[in-house]
Amino acid sequence: MKILAVCRGTAERLPGKSYKTGIFKHAVSGGVMIDAEGLVGDAICNRKHHGGVDQAVYLEGSVCLDWWARELGHPINPGTFGENLVIEGLDNRQVAVGDRFMTGELILEVTSCRIPCATFAARMKDPKFVKRYTQAGRPGIYCRVIANGIVEAGMPVAYAPFSGARVTTPEMMETFGRQLSVEDRQRYLSAPIHYKLRSMLAAQS
Repeated sequence: MKILAVCRGTAERLPGKSYKTGIFKHAVSGGVMIDAEGLVGDAICNRKHHGGVDQAVYLEGSVCLDWWARELGHPINPGTFGENLVIEGLDNRQVAVGDRFMTGELILEVTSCRIPCATFAARMKDPKFVKRYTQAGRPGIYCRVIANGIVEAGMPVAYAPFSGARVTTPEMMETFGRQLSVEDRQRYLSAPIHYKLRSMLAAQS
């Protein structure tokens, strides 16, 4: 695998909306520093729901973006889904919490999946896109930064699967907001999941 694109964005206003969003990302050239808060210089407007140490970097795999291009009937430019990194050969459906991606000195660890929102639907100019994205079962991937590093397009990416019980990103999206069984809750809590999800699940016990 390798990095196909590194994407950053600036605060922009969605048509018909009063607020600004950082969802409009565009591929950039040259090296970009990634630290515990994400890509240096990348706009994050709504920090209640976006960004933070357990949601510092958002990944999309080329396998899923190619699928979406066929589904939507047009090319998907890097950054269209608000992603920071596009990884060649990666299928989002195969990724689980705790899996790690390494390139240069950078080490990323998967924490959670993307849950689509109204801003994403507005970005895609489709009011039904939240439902469409959810039904597709190919959610994007949020990561925390284990080790900082500078990245750029073309860099090779190594992948290390989590050694414990797997909680895949499609499963996370499917079960989001639901009451889990005792066994599933324990499996989720034994993985290095996003701290907000950990708090939600701990409250179910």
